[in-house]
Amino acid sequence: MKRDKPLLSAARPHSRRRVLLSALAVPAAATLSACQIPVPGQGPPPLLYRLTPKSTFDNDLPDVHWQLVVDTPLADAGIDSTRIALQRSPTQLEYYARATWSDRAPVMVQTLMIESFENSRRIVAVGRDVVSLRADFVLKTELREFQAEYYGDPMPRAHIAITARLVQLPRRAIIGTQTFESSVPATADTLDNIVVAFDDALGKVLRRIVIWTLQTGETARQKS
Repeated sequence: MKRDKPLLSAARPHSRRRVLLSALAVPAAATLSACQIPVPGQGPPPLLYRLTPKSTFDNDLPDVHWQLVVDTPLADAGIDSTRIALQRSPTQLEYYARATWSDRAPVMVQTLMIESFENSRRIVAVGRDVVSLRADFVLKTELREFQAEYYGDPMPRAHIAITARLVQLPRRAIIGTQTFESSVPATADTLDNIVVAFDDALGKVLRRIVIWTLQTGETARQKS
């Protein structure tokens, strides 16, 4: 009598196929698990802050019929950044985590300075140094302080200082130099409140720069 072939030999291809499929499934699972591992830099985006120009001026501000170029302010490397600087001591400079200005601090201040001159409605034309203006004066500035300070007061203070030099063209003579400074305490030790203090301090400085520039330039223009 002829014997049937063992059932085990008929089942072997299926067993091998199952083993092979199981082996192939392992790398796929491992890949999926690897995709779920957090990658540095993929956290929430940093908070972005911007400040505002000065928009209110006294009525006795002189109307001037000359043009002004506003150079990009000079600044040291610690301030010439989009990062928001802070100091816990006069010799220590740090930055707030996950928060930046909308542009490098000197470029942002230059833009706000130009907008403040425009908002005064007392000058014929004003622009940045890359604009082809036939300027009568150039305003050169240096951003010397632009940080929040955590020493000396219970609340952090926004400290801003800008030195301005007004140059008359075409003789390129400096007709005036002045430093404008403001320090405003935050109402609370939170980043939003500190940025509000920055905005207040910068507004005070910008207002004084606009007034001084228009008055100084007009006096020199009338003498020439």
